[in-house]
Amino acid sequence: MGSDSLTGRFRDGFSLGDNKPDVKEHDLGSPVSPLMTTRSLVTGDNGYGIGGANTSSSSSGSSGSVTGRTNNTQMGKRSEGKPDSHSGELSLSSETSPSGFDGQRSAAALRSSRPGHRRSLSTGSPLIYSGKTLTTTSNGINSVSSNSISNVFPSGNICPSGKVLKANIAHRTPTRTDTLGSGTGNYGHGSIIRGGGGAKLGNPGSLAEGNLLMGGETSIVKRAMAISDPEEVKRAANELYRRGNFVEALSLYDRAISLFPENAACRSNRAAALTALGRLGEAVRECEEAVRLDLSYGRAHQRLAALYLRFGQVKKSRSHLLLSGQPDHSELQKLKSFDKILNQCADARKAGDWRSVLKEAEAAITAGADFSPQLVACKAEALLKLHQLEEADSCLSNVSKMETLASCSQTKFFGMLAEAYVFYVRAMVEMALGRFDNAVQAAERASKINMNNLEVSKLLSNVKMVARARSRGFDLFSSGRYTEACTAYGEGLKYDSSNHVLYCNRAVCWAKIGLWEQSVEDCNQALKIQPNYTKALLRRAASNAKLERWEDAVKDLEFLRRELPGDSEVAESLHQAQVALKRSRGEVVDHRTDSGEVEEVSTLDKLKAAISSSGVSVVHFKVSNDICDETSAFVNTLCIRYPSVKFIKVDVEESMSIAKAEGIKTVPAFKIYKNGEKLIETIRPIHRFLEDSVRSCIVQQTLPALCHDGKLI
Repeated sequence: MGSDSLTGRFRDGFSLGDNKPDVKEHDLGSPVSPLMTTRSLVTGDNGYGIGGANTSSSSSGSSGSVTGRTNNTQMGKRSEGKPDSHSGELSLSSETSPSGFDGQRSAAALRSSRPGHRRSLSTGSPLIYSGKTLTTTSNGINSVSSNSISNVFPSGNICPSGKVLKANIAHRTPTRTDTLGSGTGNYGHGSIIRGGGGAKLGNPGSLAEGNLLMGGETSIVKRAMAISDPEEVKRAANELYRRGNFVEALSLYDRAISLFPENAACRSNRAAALTALGRLGEAVRECEEAVRLDLSYGRAHQRLAALYLRFGQVKKSRSHLLLSGQPDHSELQKLKSFDKILNQCADARKAGDWRSVLKEAEAAITAGADFSPQLVACKAEALLKLHQLEEADSCLSNVSKMETLASCSQTKFFGMLAEAYVFYVRAMVEMALGRFDNAVQAAERASKINMNNLEVSKLLSNVKMVARARSRGFDLFSSGRYTEACTAYGEGLKYDSSNHVLYCNRAVCWAKIGLWEQSVEDCNQALKIQPNYTKALLRRAASNAKLERWEDAVKDLEFLRRELPGDSEVAESLHQAQVALKRSRGEVVDHRTDSGEVEEVSTLDKLKAAISSSGVSVVHFKVSNDICDETSAFVNTLCIRYPSVKFIKVDVEESMSIAKAEGIKTVPAFKIYKNGEKLIETIRPIHRFLEDSVRSCIVQQTLPALCHDGKLI
């Protein structure tokens, strides 16, 4: 199975994109309401297509208000007679259509409508048209009869007792807008308030829709903090979560939990907010607490399944997926396929096929286990074995941002405890980079966690031996005992044959005793392990110079010159090697330009000849005064630092024709050329700007053509 298609399937099945606070709300839709019609509500929002709800409604014939009663089929094995303790959980439908509070309204609440809105029973039972069926009320219970004419009357028309509006007869539009009561204050939910005024939604101490939840985030938090009902506080938190205000939602979930610590839904919703904030370890602990409070709480088990997958814990993910209720076979199949990736990764590691290890580890991370320290460490180990040390070090730096779950401390990964494996890989990377003390510390931590593992024990022994050899070799080298130092470094290489630091250190020792060939060979070994290792390149260039292999020396030094443009030692070594190479080829060497001294010209023809030659040329126009003399001294310093650059001095008082031809009116002035083309012109530059300009031309970077006082103009 290709990793791309597998990645897509895992993302579809285990993405926390539906990571929403849980809400199981009663359908408060009213058949008399033109604003809110009865609907069925899908609960659970599990991302697996599990769970559902059946909704039925009853309407009071006296007030027109409706109470909702939801018969939820919760994931897991709940007792049908058990009260629902997870009201307020956000479901898929509640994300787009927030509805009222959980629990049925009391009879007292239903009787709290205004006397002015109470219908007289002497008029008989009114007929209420819902837009779908004609319903007559009798003894407070609606009886519904099917009617094929569904769009004749607007939903909510109330007819006088004993009269039915006839089809296709236009009705008069009222001049005053009627509004629907929200179930607060003196109006039951679904009550029609004539004229749209006179009643305010919500009252003090209530989080009714239209009061607190319709305000800004700050007002929601402030008002919710003053509420003592945990369900209403949770409802406000759910609203903030829907709006994407996860930090504020988290604070309200904390408030709800402080009011009702045993509420599993609050714990699960808090986990959703923590997940959205990237605090996955805390989210796992909250979900674990939720299932401790209610073992049959399916949504919390689903969250744990998704979270454990992100941590790479496939067995735990499968366990909670099974506990969530009745998961689809496809979900379990996806976990099986994911487990197969991990097994292939383990097999490739045993075979030493590190490219396959890298491929499988990246596939697992992309497929969903993006928060697994073990898989990231596995990727780092593969990069290390492929001699990509900087990438391995960078990869491991991400592990410090991840949390190791205490509940997974005994989980095995490649035969060792998962946490020990992370320190195992870190020890190897630290040793490869020459950070031997750090390597010993990491290996000791791995051994402390998993002391009986053979791989960990062997690594700890090797790391200690390599660190000891490196320390002894350094001491011997410092005391001038170079041959013994070579032997000490060789002992260390027996325990770590791919340590480029030990190879490079031994190359220096070989050079000190005049064994240039051995020095070049050890540098070659170090560069195979760590390409572009600057110390090895410098030492190989020096040894090749001693062997008069000037072309090889120049090649290494030119690379270093590009990497270290400000290094005067590299510049001087390159200049000397280039001069030696020219002489070895029988080329004529111009001592005036290749001697590291400033050349002085007095005629325009000589100036044109000098600046038209290949390479970088810096022309310094000066007179005899304090400012120019100080600048000339700095130019002499640059000439030593950058011997490959040709520095030319022109005294404009003695060569007025040059000054006139070049348009020099202010001194000190500089013009910098490369291969005969003028790149930079600057007047009275500060020292740092002048050196930066010279360096930029060396590395083939250009600046704008005109400067003044060291500033671009």
